[in-house]
Amino acid sequence: MSTFVLVPGFWLGAWAWDEVAAPLRAAGHTVYAVSLPGLAERASEKGDFGLEDHIADLAALLVREDLHDVVLVAHSGACAPVGGVADRMPERIRRVVYLDSGPMIDGGSLYDLWQPDYREAADASVVDGRLPMPSWADIAAHGASIEGLDEAALARIRTRFTPHPAGAYRDRLRLTGAGAGLPQALVSCSFPLSQVHAMIEAGHPWFAGLDGPNWALRELPTGHWPMFSRPADTAAVLVELAAL
Repeated sequence: MSTFVLVPGFWLGAWAWDEVAAPLRAAGHTVYAVSLPGLAERASEKGDFGLEDHIADLAALLVREDLHDVVLVAHSGACAPVGGVADRMPERIRRVVYLDSGPMIDGGSLYDLWQPDYREAADASVVDGRLPMPSWADIAAHGASIEGLDEAALARIRTRFTPHPAGAYRDRLRLTGAGAGLPQALVSCSFPLSQVHAMIEAGHPWFAGLDGPNWALRELPTGHWPMFSRPADTAAVLVELAAL
């Protein structure tokens, strides 16, 4: 049996993992689904939360619950805090899994990855240090696929999204390299695995090392939110990767 720590991407909380956590727990695994500071049921918490606050929160969870041999799962924008805590506490991690995401480089930020027009729109939308979720159409226009989700599902999910702390995506991740050799995996959902291989072969800096012996690459064709569109299959691929 494995211990999973599930960290959701932008605007999401622990609730996003409900349909993934249920089959994992039913199979006997231990699951901690996370809401980071300022999000979901923690949206009322005061503060200009930055990336280091999110990393510290994950680290505190590992210590508080005395977790070891953890399968640490990052969906989307959770790659930054997950990468940070894996760098700081590698001795507690069995494997890091990036779900329709990828590792953040030292000195990089999520903000760097956004197209200029998206950055400009985001900057103009921030209220009290937090970024509301754009429309589904805007998100899809900038590359986040909503495949597998009908209009009813999109409407239902949207009601639970909360504004994301701006510092968490603007801040740059600082890494020591301590977690670089950990077993890691990338699960490609909204883009084909062949595209990942092409980026590796092209020497793209964000994909450097993904062809190393400590990496496993998998494909789960669906949209950018597999925990909603294919929750049972998401749970299954996590179990498979945990057993490697």
